[in-house]
Amino acid sequence: MNRRRNQAVASSAALLIGLALAMSARADVERGDAKLSDIARRVCLIMQQGHISGLAIDDTISRRVHGHFLEMFDPLKLYFMQEDIDGFENGVLNHDEDTIQGDLTFPFAVYQRFLKRLDQRVGWAREFAKNDFDFDKEEEIVLDPDTATYAKTEEESKDRWRRRVKYELLQLMIDGKTEEEARERIDRRYRNHKRRWHQINNEELAEMFLTSVANSFDPHSAYMSPTTLEDFKISMELSLEGIGALLQSEDGYTIVKEIVPGGAADADGRLKPGDKIIGVGQGGDGELVDIRDMKLRDVVKLIRGKAGTIVRLEVTPASSDKAQNYDLTRQRIELKDRAAKGEVITLPGTNDMQYKVGVINLPSFYAASNPGNADPDAPKSATIDVQRILGEFNQEGVDAVVLDLRANGGGLLSEAIGLTGLFIDEGPVVQVKGLNNEVQSYFDESPGVAYSGPLVVLTSRFSASASEIFAGAIQDYGRGIVVGDSQTHGKGTVQRVIDVARQFRGFFPDMGAVKLTMQKFYRVNGDSTQNRGVVADVVLPSITDHEDFSESKLDHALEFDRIRPARFNQMGTINGAMIAQLQKMSKQRQDSEVKLAQLHDRKKRVHDRRGRKVLLFSEAKLRAERDQLSDEEKKELEELQNEDGEKKDKPFGEDTYTKEVLSITSDLIRLQNGALTAR
Repeated sequence: MNRRRNQAVASSAALLIGLALAMSARADVERGDAKLSDIARRVCLIMQQGHISGLAIDDTISRRVHGHFLEMFDPLKLYFMQEDIDGFENGVLNHDEDTIQGDLTFPFAVYQRFLKRLDQRVGWAREFAKNDFDFDKEEEIVLDPDTATYAKTEEESKDRWRRRVKYELLQLMIDGKTEEEARERIDRRYRNHKRRWHQINNEELAEMFLTSVANSFDPHSAYMSPTTLEDFKISMELSLEGIGALLQSEDGYTIVKEIVPGGAADADGRLKPGDKIIGVGQGGDGELVDIRDMKLRDVVKLIRGKAGTIVRLEVTPASSDKAQNYDLTRQRIELKDRAAKGEVITLPGTNDMQYKVGVINLPSFYAASNPGNADPDAPKSATIDVQRILGEFNQEGVDAVVLDLRANGGGLLSEAIGLTGLFIDEGPVVQVKGLNNEVQSYFDESPGVAYSGPLVVLTSRFSASASEIFAGAIQDYGRGIVVGDSQTHGKGTVQRVIDVARQFRGFFPDMGAVKLTMQKFYRVNGDSTQNRGVVADVVLPSITDHEDFSESKLDHALEFDRIRPARFNQMGTINGAMIAQLQKMSKQRQDSEVKLAQLHDRKKRVHDRRGRKVLLFSEAKLRAERDQLSDEEKKELEELQNEDGEKKDKPFGEDTYTKEVLSITSDLIRLQNGALTAR
């Protein structure tokens, strides 16, 4: 009897919380503009009418959206309480109708409750950062989002935050910070964290929610606001119009991180790395807008503009406390650091001969918006730039080519087809199936090849989409070998970017776009690369070779399937006996050479660490674990965790891994020129 009464009270409390949140959120929605609701309706129509799955926004999708959206705010369940979740879930089955009708009450309710919890928890964290801790005492924190649960009481939540702050302090101290420096860093970190969340505007909140809707169909569909769409176009075109400076946000200031060679700032010469930009104006006499504590995204929008126009910057140089004004004329900047790069490496061969290996690093399958740029060094497209590099390699007389796609997450389908055509002499490259199950083959129709010698395609779990089309075609045609992680990422879907305003006639321009999964692609042998990826011919140990980095681990990933193979003629350059011989020789080196054997051990240790769901920690334990990491492990981990995607001047490194890639390439050269027999 008492249990039933308690349950009734709890249910009533959850209902009241839900109603209060909804009423408050609806007021915020109504204070916004009707444009967001119109966008929401259009996005829902596009998803339901065009997604390859044919799914409708129903109760199942509604539950997915609910989970996705909450996870965006609180993946480790540190902020929301269980009572908050109960309140959100009341009426969750009505969210499908609300969303279809453009009602954004739910996302605004979640955001308001999150800010309330955020303010409280940041206050706790900053207080805990001042406390004395027993760093010798062993305690526990949860690392895995699926293992984490929402706190039921404030005491439980507060204790989680105490342990979290203790862990973060220890990490900073072990990294070399004094205890005082670590406490200051924690305080600053949470102040900045709170400020960034409070700066989210209605458009950004709607983008988060509508991306949750799109992600509930598959992980690669998304909604892009006008600002995000502009960034997406820049990434595909490798060019932008601005001053040519990479910026970062630090403690409320916009800091110049790097000057892009050839840009306006580089030509002017006054702006330097480390300078603080504190104001931005338009035109030579434009009023300066104070950008301190402004979101970096909004700062960038102020600085970017049409080539030939003037932007006025108020700058505090790193070498001085006195602010200065710089007038810079915006210009078009070619992002050459993200284009294909090549180098020639000399290897010892047989009988005192040397082999020349041409290595190409291709970060993405891009195409410049102005391929006719008169600058010969300006990026044109993945295909054109690689063709130019291959021409240079042919002049140098290289014995083999390695195409490095380890960090290539994809790009334009047309570029994957064009690039494949540089290595095969006409024929189908990829098959594509759409919503109506009709299959269309895409061909390389250009006779001849740009390079006909031994070819190694280097891949990892991060090689996805267009990279997998290329690697799969090279493998199916027997044109070259695939080396690297056991398989590629496994993204076998094709997305189209659909302008929301153009799709349906409406009152509002600049409504952003939907990146919509409309097709699946298949290799010429009929296999999809979806989930399974492209399996390497020769597998090398690496810390990236883990299923956590694969498509199959993403929520709502589409399933693998296969269709009828296309008609194509294998080139016969590679056969099963050659692959078996290459595998055998590489395994012998991996087993016998100490550094290669250590790669396997390192891979296992890193993967074991990644698999931890709960961490028992103390200062002694954390220091012992850090001491176990070799210098090379630390370097690999830093590279894996580096989100800036910075590239070295040369596309290929000189570590144990790349040396083995070159050894495999040398073996392939000897097999193909008859100096070594496959048996």
